[in-house]
Amino acid sequence: MTTAPERDAVTTPYPTRHREAEGRSRRIGRALKHIARVDQIDEQLMDRLGRGYLEKDEPGARLARAMRLRSGEAGAVTRRQLDQALTSGSAGLPDDAPDALREYLALLEDTPDWVDWEQIARGQQVYLRLGQNAADILLQLSLIGGYRFGGPTDLLVATGGLTGGTTLRRLAETSHWTMSLSIPDGLRPGGESWRLTGHVRAMHAVVNEAMEPRWDTGRWGLPISQSDLAATLGLFDAVVLLGVRTLGVPVSREDSDAVMHVWRYVGWLLGVDDDFLVDHERERHRINYHILLAQAGLSEAGPQLTQALVAAQRERSRSGPLPGVQAWIAHERLLSMLTVLLGRESMREFGLPVRPPWAHAYLVALNGLRYRTPWGRARLNSWGEKVRDRERKQTFGDAAADIGRPLAS
Repeated sequence: MTTAPERDAVTTPYPTRHREAEGRSRRIGRALKHIARVDQIDEQLMDRLGRGYLEKDEPGARLARAMRLRSGEAGAVTRRQLDQALTSGSAGLPDDAPDALREYLALLEDTPDWVDWEQIARGQQVYLRLGQNAADILLQLSLIGGYRFGGPTDLLVATGGLTGGTTLRRLAETSHWTMSLSIPDGLRPGGESWRLTGHVRAMHAVVNEAMEPRWDTGRWGLPISQSDLAATLGLFDAVVLLGVRTLGVPVSREDSDAVMHVWRYVGWLLGVDDDFLVDHERERHRINYHILLAQAGLSEAGPQLTQALVAAQRERSRSGPLPGVQAWIAHERLLSMLTVLLGRESMREFGLPVRPPWAHAYLVALNGLRYRTPWGRARLNSWGEKVRDRERKQTFGDAAADIGRPLAS
């Protein structure tokens, strides 16, 4: 068995979180190790992840520094200017546009040669047809599953991102952004999901710039580092594909490759380094397993965030004659699914009650009708669109789905 190498607290090139809870991570990742077919730990990749905790999205950082300048200062970029630039494109920039904004927009518009728009379109279609299954896995396995490790969770608590009255708002923003990725042509420069992704990258950079002076970098690395961005990307692409299969959704190799291509491009737009961008699900699982080993243990922020999210599910607006009963069922359904997806150890760590796997049982049966019968397959597109609209309505109501507001200033 490979163990974490001895590290000198003074000379190590890594923050102390790196590999500090490797034994726990190995237990959590037993199934993933088998799926990814990892026979031996890649120490070069582990070194890359350790160093990546101290690396940032540099183009995003230059924009963030300009956005944090006082209004009227030379080179300052306002939120409104960013909104207008992402909407109008380079052609609509005024002659006196700040250099940082002009550079950022040109970077996003310079689409890599490897982007295959036909493959992107197929991946968007696949993602749309995942419907509520994708929304469930994103909440339960991607978001809450990620709260089992310290660092990013502590940042969310520090910025107030998913606690108190902002819980549903931030959850809604994440949900709205991920679901927007299925909009046809939305990822082409100027499209809705392209603009939203440009906002997400800018928001990450502003948070990083604002928090870094008071952040414990020696402990956690940078507030939003390259390794954390890679981890987030892995939670949104391959983890979702893996998760929906547990719900009885069939995903072919071709569909998997198409979804992974969508997220490779999205990762590029978000400023994730090229060596963390992959085209195939198994390679992402391999990287994800190493990312898992590189994590810290559970911090106090994990249970705090998780309990806030679970409690917030009862606060979502619901239609129908018995909204209280609907809220109770949704709460119990969430606990049932979390028990299966995260396991009893994680439920205990989060301070959540364990529930029988009744939700998985009915979803597997329901998805059999949806995805394996002509009647169900004919309705997948319209179902996916209804889920996207319902999720937005339940979380935003009549308010604008604004995800561009930074979490910290």
